[in-house]
Amino acid sequence: MADTDGDFELARPAAPATDADGDYALSDPLSPGREQSVPTQGTEPHPAPGAGTGAGGGTDGTLHAPAVPGPSGEPAGPAAADVSSEAPRPLHDPDPYSTPPYGEPGPWAPAPPVQHPATASAQAVPPHDAPPAGPPQAATPPHGPPHGATPPQGVPAPGVPAPGVPAPGVPAPGVPAPGAPLHDVPAPSVPPHEAAVPPPAPAPDAPQAAGPGTSAHPGPGQAAAPPAPAADPWGRYDPWAASAASAPLQVSGPAEDTERGRRKLRARIILVAVIVFGLLCGVVGGLVGAYLERNGGVGGVELPQAGKEAADRDPDSVAGIASRALPSVVTLHASGTSEAGTGTGFVLDTRGHILTNNHVVEPAGGGGEITVTFHSGDTAEATVIGRDSGYDLAVVKVKGVSGLTPLPLGNSDNVQVGDPVVAIGAPFDLAGTVTSGIISARERPITAGGEKGDGSDVSYVDALQTDAPINPGNSGGPLLDAKARVIGINSAIRSAGSGSELDGGQAGSIGLGFAIPINQGKRVAEELIATGKATHPVIGITLDMEFSGDGARVGAKGTDGGPPVVTDGPGDKAGIEAGDVITEVNGQRVHSGEELIVKTRAHRPGDRLELTLERDGEERTVSLVLGSSDGR
Repeated sequence: MADTDGDFELARPAAPATDADGDYALSDPLSPGREQSVPTQGTEPHPAPGAGTGAGGGTDGTLHAPAVPGPSGEPAGPAAADVSSEAPRPLHDPDPYSTPPYGEPGPWAPAPPVQHPATASAQAVPPHDAPPAGPPQAATPPHGPPHGATPPQGVPAPGVPAPGVPAPGVPAPGVPAPGAPLHDVPAPSVPPHEAAVPPPAPAPDAPQAAGPGTSAHPGPGQAAAPPAPAADPWGRYDPWAASAASAPLQVSGPAEDTERGRRKLRARIILVAVIVFGLLCGVVGGLVGAYLERNGGVGGVELPQAGKEAADRDPDSVAGIASRALPSVVTLHASGTSEAGTGTGFVLDTRGHILTNNHVVEPAGGGGEITVTFHSGDTAEATVIGRDSGYDLAVVKVKGVSGLTPLPLGNSDNVQVGDPVVAIGAPFDLAGTVTSGIISARERPITAGGEKGDGSDVSYVDALQTDAPINPGNSGGPLLDAKARVIGINSAIRSAGSGSELDGGQAGSIGLGFAIPINQGKRVAEELIATGKATHPVIGITLDMEFSGDGARVGAKGTDGGPPVVTDGPGDKAGIEAGDVITEVNGQRVHSGEELIVKTRAHRPGDRLELTLERDGEERTVSLVLGSSDGR
């Protein structure tokens, strides 16, 4: 009978009748007052053509139960079951050890089938205490057209299963197996990975659908083949046969055996490789960084640097001035029996005359030794040509030296305060030292020396003051203007612990240096070269050096006990008398006797001076011409 979706159920094979070999159908205990047959698990054999069937019995006198329709309207099981009066005999020997679940089988407790270790059975096994099947059902009439009839179009030929319909002996989906209880049985729990596995194809020896000419439907003149034996739950059970026949073996292995597992494994391997690679890079980077830090890099350190430039400089710059003046500056070393000294000098002419300070060569005395070292490093012996302690100047001459370059001389009267100057010397015997500064003051009257006590070594200088650093050893060196011309001879410094000293202050420069104006040095040098002596301009008077008032006062008597004003001298001719106080020289204020001497020696003999003096409270002006005296 066709169901709602058009499918129909093929006829079930009939259960074989009890034969003489001992096969039989088990009997279900009968309830009091009625008899009941136990349906076999095989299909009933179809009766031969012409054999009658009924609700109360079959052709062999066996009581049959009427057929119970299934969910689709077709009979859900065999129509009847044979009842045997003989006691059932199991096909296997009793278990002497009574091992559960087999033990000693009872008629109502069939042993449950053994499940495959990997795959659960497709059909659930009813529990031992399941209620007995319903009343006996009548045998299901055979399906298919009568023998010899032509099947309608669209219906499969007899013996050929329709597409999508299970082969005989294999329960259709949703239909209980023969002999299964009619009540609802929970569907077996099937793993998700096995639910999608299609049912296996029927075995080659599975029974085919019954039809004309087959064993179930013998044709005319053909003998009916013995029906297939019904499945016996008490027979020998092969636990592996059902699983092998129902579905292919499923191996539940680790996740790596699947494609997803392999992908995960590859991802893990890649992740581990990346982590290991990162760690290695970090370790290697740390080692390389530590090595570079400790060793200053892979190679040598090369800092950016400007390229080589031309050595020429602006002639008016300090570098330009120094480059032109250094070849003409020398270092002098004087040594005598009791002392030695170091100073500086510069070349006056090509004949080898060198100008320096008197206190530089004074240690050599009359029999000492003087050595001159040039900027090139060459040395030569020098002799004193002349010297004057009053001007603190001296001239020496070197022999056997050619190619000397004299320094050009400037004019000290043109110097103004603030003009840039450059000083060159050998401070503390450091030859060729160049310093620079400006002119701080002009006509600064200073006195230096005086260590002898008689005044014979006192120098009176109307000096140029500069802040260019001058230290012991710079004495006798040139003070140059912006055009590399000599405008003064460095002679004295003011130290922090003493007064003006001729290269005697060991405290170093404090920015107060003094130089003899080159105009005065030129005249003295010419006289020393020519005669070995220098003349001093004089007024012809004796001054009172103990006077503490403002100005220079004429003394009461001379140094040798004679008159304070030399008879027929320049002062006497101008009308100067003892006790007069000279306050100005050529309009410049004079505050002491030393200043008057300095102002006088700043001139040449024969120069005219205008003097302002006070006498008995009256101020008067006199004019005189300077005389001359031999220098000491």
